[in-house]
Parts: sequence; structure tokens; C-alpha cells
Amino acid sequence: MKAFPILAGAAGMVFVGGSVAVSGHLADAPNLTVQALRYALACLLLIVWARGTRTPLRRPRGAEWLWLLGVTVAGLLVFNIALVHGAEHAEPAVLGVAVACVPILLAVGGPLLEGRGVAPRVLLAAVVVTLGAILVEGLGRADATGILWAVVTFVCEALFTLLAVPVLGRHGPLGVSVHATWMAVVLFGVAGLVTEGPAAVTRLHPDDLLAGAYLAVAVTAVAFLLWYTCVTRIGPGRAGLLTGVAPISAALTGMALGAPAPSPLVWLGIATVAAGLALGLTTPAPAPTPALSHA
Repeated sequence: MKAFPILAGAAGMVFVGGSVAVSGHLADAPNLTVQALRYALACLLLIVWARGTRTPLRRPRGAEWLWLLGVTVAGLLVFNIALVHGAEHAEPAVLGVAVACVPILLAVGGPLLEGRGVAPRVLLAAVVVTLGAILVEGLGRADATGILWAVVTFVCEALFTLLAVPVLGRHGPLGVSVHATWMAVVLFGVAGLVTEGPAAVTRLHPDDLLAGAYLAVAVTAVAFLLWYTCVTRIGPGRAGLLTGVAPISAALTGMALGAPAPSPLVWLGIATVAAGLALGLTTPAPAPTPALSHA
């Protein structure tokens, strides 16, 4: 299997994992307004990149509108809302464990969307990666509402990838990223105006804007491109294994920012994730299907 798409997917997850510490700075900020600004900046950067690389951006047609709207509503809007409300009823580890289970769903749902059978080795690798990620995250405590939001987070994180599969072929990673971000601007913008008011932007502090800019550039514009490139090249099932990199990145980033060194159990989890990645990514990827081949 070629190294580039794997490195792209892993790099994208490194940015996502590193965003955990940055997102903490936005706890007191008007979240919906920040998200709208974040996706607006990311969309602008992606369009500039498309112009600079002369990559055509195609207008969605037919059912593509629904697939792309699904990516945006589930993978961006509802996912972010679930994280905010889930944090009020569950420790961060609970939400982290929910996201850690995504490789298993992608290992099953991804091949089915491509019209293939589930690869037993990839499914086994997904289970290993999930177990490793849970060791890294820990279990944490939650009430019933927190568990419900954790399930919503899990489903939305998986749908961010699965719902993009049918449109990646025609639009490519860049096109899907552009359409998802401009739709997110509309959705978050309207929701922010209704719930936080037009004056919410005036309540943002310089550190809020810096955190939002980092999320826009690294975690959205760059990470979206890297992730969807990985999904296009090696398929959603194998790409899903790389989500196990995110909790490792979060743990190591926290340590770099002054948090205590990870416990032996966390190091065991990191080793387990690495074993799962080695198991699932060392077999040749199947040939691209029409759903993921560029038109």
C-alpha cells in the first residue's frame, strides 16, 4: 500500500487530536458564532487553493446535494453540538471512547458503500485500534444523557466519512471539503444568529479568534483535504483505522503543553493502536471502485 495516503490520513488525525487542547480555550465563547467564522475562513482558504492549483469545483447535482448536506449536518453541525452538550453530562474520556469506536463502523460500513464485502483482517485491526484508543482515553463517568450524546458523537463522526463516499468520485477531496464548509457557514451562521444573537461576534476575545483561526486552517482546511484524500486512495475501511491516531496526538500534545507524562496504561494503548495499524494497513488496498474513482 502506498505510503502517501496513509501519511495524509495520519497527519489529518494528528491535527484533529491536537485540537482538543485548543478547543478548550473556546469553552466560554459563543460556540456557534465561532464555528461559523471558522468554516468561513476554511472555505475561503480551500477556494484559494482550488484556484491556485486549477482544480475545478463542480456544482452538486441531484442526490449529491443530500449527501453533502448529510456530511455537513451530521459530521459538522450535530457533531459539534453533541460535543458541547455531551461535555456537560460526561467526562471528556467518555466522548473520546465514543469516537474511538468509529474504526469498527467504518470497517463495516465503508466496504458496503463501495459494494464490497467486509475485509476480516481490517475489521480485526479496527477492533485492536479501538481497544488501544480506549486505553489511551480511559473510560470516564457519565449520566444517561451524557451516554446518549456520546452515541450521537460516535454516529456523527462515522457519517462524516461514510456520507462523503458517494460524492468523492465526482467532486474529489477538495470539492467535498469546499461544499461541506460553505454549507457549515450557513448552518452555524443561522443557528448562531438565532441562539446567540448578532452581537455574539463582539464578545469574542483575541485568544478566541486565534483558537478559531487554528481550527479553521489546520483542523478544517488542511485536515479535511488530508483525510478525504486518504479515504479516496485507500477506502473508508482502512482509512478509519487512522482515527486511532487522534487520541494519541491529544495525549502527546497535552504532555507537550505541560500536562503530566502519560501513564503506563496510556503507553500500552499507544502500542496497541500501532499494532492495529500495522495489522490493517500492511495489506494491499483494493482497486478503486466507481464511487471513489475520479470522474
